[in-house]
Amino acid sequence: MGGRLKQDNSMLIEKIKEVAQPLCQAENFELVHLDMVNSDGENIVRLFLDKPGGIRLDDCVYISRQLGDLIDVHIENIGSYRLEVSSPGPNRPLNKKEDFHRFKGERVKIKTNELIENQKKFTGILEIINDDSVVIAVDGKRVEISDHVISKAMFAGQ
Repeated sequence: MGGRLKQDNSMLIEKIKEVAQPLCQAENFELVHLDMVNSDGENIVRLFLDKPGGIRLDDCVYISRQLGDLIDVHIENIGSYRLEVSSPGPNRPLNKKEDFHRFKGERVKIKTNELIENQKKFTGILEIINDDSVVIAVDGKRVEISDHVISKAMFAGQ
């Protein structure tokens, strides 16, 4: 049964993205991440947004109201749900190639699913973004990491 719930969640997440993405683009927000968890029989839809200059509380409230109405109209069988809209926070995930370009020159953390130079966790300055890899400076040494081995990447702040 758990597998079916997971499959249903992924289908619902895709439907919510189809509704949320045009709204976010129209309002000049970036949809950083969207996920859904089930807690005590209630779906919790979590939306993480960003924009130049950062997200404010009134931005979250505005998008929450707009998106809640759109979900209610366009998505059947979602059941009882709670919508949470927030900023991705200081450790913003890097999910798309555009994210890496945006944070070039910044400190990032990257986790890999394969060993590179005998390790899987790297923290350094994002220097180069290639078509299929990135290069970060770690302790004065450059490390090239292929896109396909990156399991998680995030902005690490100053």
